Amino acid sequence: MLYWLMKHVLLGPILRLFFQPKIIEGAENIPKEGGAILASNHLAVSDSFFLPLMLSRRVTFPAKIEYFTGTGLKGKLQKWFFSGVGQVPIDRSSASAAQGALDTGVRIVREGKLLGIYPEGTRSPDARLYKGKVGVAWIALESGAPVIPVAMFGTDKANPIGSKMWKPYPIRIKIGKPLDFSRYEGLSGDRFVLRSITDEIMYALMELSGQEYVDVYAAKAKEQATDVPEQGKPSDRVPEKKAS
Repeated sequence: MLYWLMKHVLLGPILRLFFQPKIIEGAENIPKEGGAILASNHLAVSDSFFLPLMLSRRVTFPAKIEYFTGTGLKGKLQKWFFSGVGQVPIDRSSASAAQGALDTGVRIVREGKLLGIYPEGTRSPDARLYKGKVGVAWIALESGAPVIPVAMFGTDKANPIGSKMWKPYPIRIKIGKPLDFSRYEGLSGDRFVLRSITDEIMYALMELSGQEYVDVYAAKAKEQATDVPEQGKPSDRVPEKKAS
């Protein structure tokens, strides 16, 4: 109830008014029913607001548990807000916690829902597309659901990293054709298969978004940005187009 109230009454109309979001390609690629994984590039926190706003079906995004554990009035309001926009808390503080997050993703998809996920794991620090983590591939194989690439445009301009206030900027979305990995059923424990599938997903995102690809994890790139200049910039490598 809260999700639809936020989308259609409290928040959605404001976002539509100031940002004029549009799906400019591929709206027909979202299934009318059944579970699917929406794998999106990640430019800003606002990505998780605009994609669900533009789809008729509910989208559930995993969100860091800190958004749900705050104290006082601010903590309660934050928990209420992120729950209202369709996000579920995940704990990524340890290996077991990370596995729990993946299991949650599989459960959501098996329930016939749309799972939103960012293969890069965190926001891009410079609007480039970074190496994908294999969790998205594991969820796809364990759930048997298709992976639908999604490219967001303009969210980094409307909601720049570090900004507390959003500014009006047109938001555009492209949705790619579903990727079927059923041919790898039963191989979710094979790291080489997971890497190949993830690279195929990232290649589809690169083609859809037009972003420059960087063969480094975004989190690592953020760490390198604070290191001495002599360590150099991340190396580039185009991800694999097809899994093998």
